[in-house]
Amino acid sequence: MTIDVIKPGLATSIQDTGRQGNYHLGIPPSGGMDQRSLRAANLLLGNPEGAAVLECALMGPELQFNESRCVAACGAEMTPRLDGEPQPLNEVFQVPAGSTLSFDFVKAGARLYLAIEGGIDVPEKLGSRSTYSLGSLGGLEGRPLQAGDQLDLLPAATPADEGRRLPELLVPNFSKHYMLRVVPGIYDHRLTDESRERFYEEDWTVASEADRIGYRMKGGSQLSFIDREPPFGAGDDPSNIVDACYPMGSIQVPSGSEPIILHRDAVTGGGYAMIGTVISADMDWVGQVQPHQEIRFVRVSLEEALAARAEYQQLMAALRQMP
Repeated sequence: MTIDVIKPGLATSIQDTGRQGNYHLGIPPSGGMDQRSLRAANLLLGNPEGAAVLECALMGPELQFNESRCVAACGAEMTPRLDGEPQPLNEVFQVPAGSTLSFDFVKAGARLYLAIEGGIDVPEKLGSRSTYSLGSLGGLEGRPLQAGDQLDLLPAATPADEGRRLPELLVPNFSKHYMLRVVPGIYDHRLTDESRERFYEEDWTVASEADRIGYRMKGGSQLSFIDREPPFGAGDDPSNIVDACYPMGSIQVPSGSEPIILHRDAVTGGGYAMIGTVISADMDWVGQVQPHQEIRFVRVSLEEALAARAEYQQLMAALRQMP
């Protein structure tokens, strides 16, 4: 029950829903950057929604199946090809033994999630099979896939339903311009009033440094900080603080120049001011933004963020109840 990796793709890694409860030890959750698509692919197959899948960034892998298995590919528009023949996204199809599965170049979105009937079998580390490359933890030897790797598969608990399709209302619609909702951070007061307003009024472009650690933004105005007497241990740069914890989704602005949205493999603390946090309901979208696309930050209240989280939870409930 194995799959041979012929080509690894650009940055393909084994991910599940992540490891929780280790933030205080400096270990981030890792897991799929687009949790919605990861869970959808598993649920289509009848896998546990947190089963380990392949997260394929911008360019998919080429895989040879040594046993017949059903698969489902959700997330970015990256057409699967079975021995060269196109296959549907968001739908269960079978890969016969000896066949090769590959993918076209991405057309929309940034990350595709390939779930395989039964799930990928790698050892759990701190309760998760997710790859955390910075810490060489989880996945396959703690790293992205390489040519020549072999993936073991778990037996399927129940046979997958070939042809089962994600309802159209549950398929994400990708854009070239994203509005990301932000709750102002505990260091928001360090910005001047004019600079704070510009931050939310301007469009920002995703830089080429956009990965599982964080997304760097460019193209907006330099942010200005209120003059102060630096506290002991903070350093002289106006964006520096005495070290603090970094929530996932927090936005830091080193030297006030290029905001960085921290994602699922980011360090858990440091000395840069966090001026806001992208709300949890929008973090899936961050993982699907391509380099050079535009985003705008939208300031929301904590109450609005909680309402958005409730809507997201309703969406996940609809995924679990799909026919």
